[in-house]
Amino acid sequence: MSNALMLHAGAQKIGRQDLPAIPCPAPTETHKPIPHHLLVESIIQALTYRKIDVVSEEYAVSLDGARIFGALAVNIEHDGIRLAISFRNSHDKSFSLGLIAGYRVFCCDNLAFHGDFVALARKHSKNLDIVETMAIGIDRIQRKFDEVTQQVDVWRGYELPDAEAKVIIYRAFIEDELEAPKHLAKEVHQLYFEPTYDEFKPRTLWSLSNAFTSAFKLLDPVPQFKATANLAPFMEQFH
Repeated sequence: MSNALMLHAGAQKIGRQDLPAIPCPAPTETHKPIPHHLLVESIIQALTYRKIDVVSEEYAVSLDGARIFGALAVNIEHDGIRLAISFRNSHDKSFSLGLIAGYRVFCCDNLAFHGDFVALARKHSKNLDIVETMAIGIDRIQRKFDEVTQQVDVWRGYELPDAEAKVIIYRAFIEDELEAPKHLAKEVHQLYFEPTYDEFKPRTLWSLSNAFTSAFKLLDPVPQFKATANLAPFMEQFH
């Protein structure tokens, strides 16, 4: 969760209890703004109804109050992987209501928005029912997270010969198949072949993926987001 919500464009963090005080524009014939507090309440309600507890939460709003960004970690885990949910919404029509989830999510007020899968993308039409919409989104998250954890299990069971791991690192940085700074190649190599954590010692595709993401933590938040977002599509070709 520490890297789920990033602020680089002027938005400021706010507590859930402060959201009702933020004004919401009046609806028009074609646009139905959703009060920020009602949006968050609808997400929490949909989770609670499905017996899912929020274990940590972060919210931020733009200085004019028109945009909200949020990140939640919930009590759904699979072998050490915790489900995270992120959302964003706007009153100024700058972007649609969005809900993403997975074990890697990133939401920034500069509009960077990435997760393992998109659970919801909805325009603010006059017929939008936020409670029903969030119920559908959370149901989709529960189903899709099972697919994500199955992929992780496959990667954990995919053993890599050392030579193949070196080829993957070479293709990522030397052949420019992964959009990430080249100077991290040595760091990824060291993290994989000399792991600090016992759970990353197995020579598997999952351990190599974690070596990449650990190396990315040396980057500033936005480059880190871009590199992480490109990692999964790059790694999938080797399975």
